[in-house]
Amino acid sequence: MKRVHVAVGVVARGSDIFTTLRSKDVHQGGKWEFPGGKVENGETVTEALKRELAEEIGIDVLSSEPLIVIEHDYGDKYVKLDVHRVTNFNGEPHGKEGQSSRWQAVNDLNVKDFPEANVAIIQALTEENK
Repeated sequence: MKRVHVAVGVVARGSDIFTTLRSKDVHQGGKWEFPGGKVENGETVTEALKRELAEEIGIDVLSSEPLIVIEHDYGDKYVKLDVHRVTNFNGEPHGKEGQSSRWQAVNDLNVKDFPEANVAIIQALTEENK
């Protein structure tokens, strides 16, 4: 089974969270996600997060802190999500690769719109926002 280690960024502005729409032709396509990507060999999670968020949403991550680590088995793929809250960044996030994107209030994040592995992220954010 394919195993993937992913650095995920929860980019927040107040109680709003920035999300992007996965391309329909990829695993879990057509669902909203928190931006990020694969941790390459020899890379730390922080390095991967900075690189991926610069490539995907055009921001320069200045600081981040660990939020949650999720391990999820999709059956065809096993993912380990190292989720970090992006606490400071330069630039305005946007879908740099042409993907749809949006700012959304934490309380409006619907688990049905996201891949299963992201449910724990939404739950953690919702708990913090109470």
